[in-house]
Amino acid sequence: MTEIKQLTLPITGMTCANCVATVERNLKKLDGVQSAVVNLSSERATLDFDASKLGLTDVIARIDRAGYGVATGEAELIIKRMSDDNDARRLEQALLKLEGVLKGHVSFTLEKAYIVYVPTIITQAELRRAVSAAGFEAIELGGAAEDAEAVARENEINEQRRLLIIGLIFTVPLFVFSMARDFGLIKGLWLHDSLVHFGMFLLAAPVQFYVGWQYYVGAYKALRNKSANMDVLIVMGSSAAFFYSLPITFGFLTGHVYFETAAVIITLIKLGKFLEARAKGRTSDAIKKMMGLRARIAHAIRDNVEIEIPVDDVRVGDVVIVKPGEKIPVDGVVIEGRSAIDESMLTGESLPVQKMPGDPVIGATLNKMGMLKFEATKVGKETALAQIIKLVEDAQGSKAPIQKMADQVSAVFVPVVIAIATLTFFGWYFFGPALPIDSDVNNFTRALIYMVAVLVIACPCAMGLATPTAIMVGTGKGAEAGILFRNSEALERAGKVSVVVLDKTGTITKGQPAVTDIVTTDDERLTADELLRLAASVEKGSEHPLGEAIWAEATTRGLTLVDPAGFKAEAGHGVQAEVEGRSVMVGNKRMFEARGISLGNLESEVSRLQSEAKTAMLVAIDNTAAGIIAVADTIKDSSKDAIADLHKMGLKVAMITGDNQKTAEAIAKQVGIDVVLAEVLPEGKSAEVKKLQSSIVNQKSKIENVVAMVGDGVNDAPALAQADVGLAIGTGTDVAMAAAPVTLMSGDLRGVARAIKLSRKTLTTIKQNLFWAFIYNIILIPAAMLGYLNPMLAAGAMAFSSVFVVTNSLRLRNLKI
Repeated sequence: MTEIKQLTLPITGMTCANCVATVERNLKKLDGVQSAVVNLSSERATLDFDASKLGLTDVIARIDRAGYGVATGEAELIIKRMSDDNDARRLEQALLKLEGVLKGHVSFTLEKAYIVYVPTIITQAELRRAVSAAGFEAIELGGAAEDAEAVARENEINEQRRLLIIGLIFTVPLFVFSMARDFGLIKGLWLHDSLVHFGMFLLAAPVQFYVGWQYYVGAYKALRNKSANMDVLIVMGSSAAFFYSLPITFGFLTGHVYFETAAVIITLIKLGKFLEARAKGRTSDAIKKMMGLRARIAHAIRDNVEIEIPVDDVRVGDVVIVKPGEKIPVDGVVIEGRSAIDESMLTGESLPVQKMPGDPVIGATLNKMGMLKFEATKVGKETALAQIIKLVEDAQGSKAPIQKMADQVSAVFVPVVIAIATLTFFGWYFFGPALPIDSDVNNFTRALIYMVAVLVIACPCAMGLATPTAIMVGTGKGAEAGILFRNSEALERAGKVSVVVLDKTGTITKGQPAVTDIVTTDDERLTADELLRLAASVEKGSEHPLGEAIWAEATTRGLTLVDPAGFKAEAGHGVQAEVEGRSVMVGNKRMFEARGISLGNLESEVSRLQSEAKTAMLVAIDNTAAGIIAVADTIKDSSKDAIADLHKMGLKVAMITGDNQKTAEAIAKQVGIDVVLAEVLPEGKSAEVKKLQSSIVNQKSKIENVVAMVGDGVNDAPALAQADVGLAIGTGTDVAMAAAPVTLMSGDLRGVARAIKLSRKTLTTIKQNLFWAFIYNIILIPAAMLGYLNPMLAAGAMAFSSVFVVTNSLRLRNLKI
């Protein structure tokens, strides 16, 4: 049987959109790979593959062959309880079998294990657990576990910084001397002596072949893979200036040397890449902040003794104690104590939530008041926080539809630029205007310099970073506000919504209906309590909110309920059962009409109750109408403001409910709903959403509505799936289970407007980035062709174009939603 696995790998060495395309193409060539998505901003590759045909080592080998790397972590553990060398070998084999472990060595003499692993697949905590499972004890060196992927990225940035400093040490004096000579600030015949040229060569060579060596390696590997990337352009441009200057330096030709041009191109691009890497690191700040929420230690009870252990060592079933002011270490259920928990860091809700025995608690939330004792139910990757982080990382790694155009352009961008540069050279060489007699350059030199300017001004990086950087910041910003986007397509689509459909129960209302009125017929033998008792006995096993309200009211009144016989439920109509030998039916008018049961004088009471926004539940005994039990649901405090916010954004708001038209309209009037879709059965909700989607919003352009559906994510699953954007209102505990593309972690309906606003702002930022990336190349490549750009200025503009895109995306962090 085919086993499909998903793998996420941190990739190193990518510089532009062509790199992304190269890695993707190489991964897709592997036998067994079903899909591969590579993200330049997060520098990660996610692939689905057949595990029977392919392994991790095959994937890493392919990435290496393509000219890129995989960031790895190194763990050094002290191992206790090893008896002899056989134990060391047994543990080593056990560690090497773990998915994500690339290398491993266990030394019995030193009592240490050295492990190289992929941090996105396995963590140091899981390594320690594997050691424990093998019968040994692992003690980590150096205290708290480090973020191995972050360390690998930091090392990469530090290496870029080191090379930049070396580049500046050699380039600045070379550039200053060259400019001073060319502008006549220093004079003398010696300035054009071969020894001076040789000195310039000595300053330029380390920049070209040491600081810029990675560009040569990258260009070679790209060409070996039959593709061309940014490295190819940089190498062609700087090498043309450098190698042209060599025969002049050694006296084979006469003319001007361009060592400073080659050195400045390399150094400026290195500066741009360094600044871009630092800025890109800040796009994932939200994820880092969420990771930092985790508690580091837990107070667990083991063998009736309270001990302090690392949070990674907490096991399911452990009893954990949390004192006031401490963070909840893992997810669990309270077994003793009462307290108020601050869950704002996960849900965005500012008010603390009261907790008592039986209530769930979420890891990383803050215990404000009393001491709690709870049983751990989810640990490690299963906790709500870990699931949220995974959800956000998956969204950041996915590709938005708007990115497709940039990808298509990037695929042919470098070859097209090389062709344009070649045309520029031949155009200026054969058809360029005549040079002045006293010119210090010849026709060939002029053509070469303009060609170099074209090569280095072209920037595929900005196009590659335009979408993913904005997506990363946008999804991270959403997570901080309790809005989780399952993928970048949902983030993009939410900004285009024109109609928002709200489910009534649990979305507009609290979803906790209560009995308000009991009306009986003129039959004196049937009191209100007796009617309630019979109806509640039928609803005893019901899971419907209205049925639960009837049962709860009867329990509150202390009525004795009996077990019903022959219970039948009709979705969207009601329930029926036999109670104490009598057939009792509780349902709506549709149910009564279908059975031909007349309401008699209860008809006017039904109309009255419905006009008061109450749901009238009709009760029949032995196929005769016996009374009405009215149930009303309380409207959430935030609903009216939330709907007003949506109206301010120019959105139409609809409400969908199974209630009758009068009750639905009464509720709609209270909160300001535009369109009421009443008496809709659960299975009919998706059809209503489909109707709204097909209605024309703009007659001139024939644009159809983009519909967002907001519901609880479970009962409304078909409608959420049918909508263009499904938003599930959940809580911190069930968020990972929600099937909707967008999850609002708190129950606050105002989150809908926040999600749409964030999406619109993110979409605007992406469009700004793409506009800049395209307009930059559209304007400056022709300018370079026409000879208006010096290669050094071109290199500076190219280096800072991608920095501009990343910085523009970072502005989203300051957005108030």
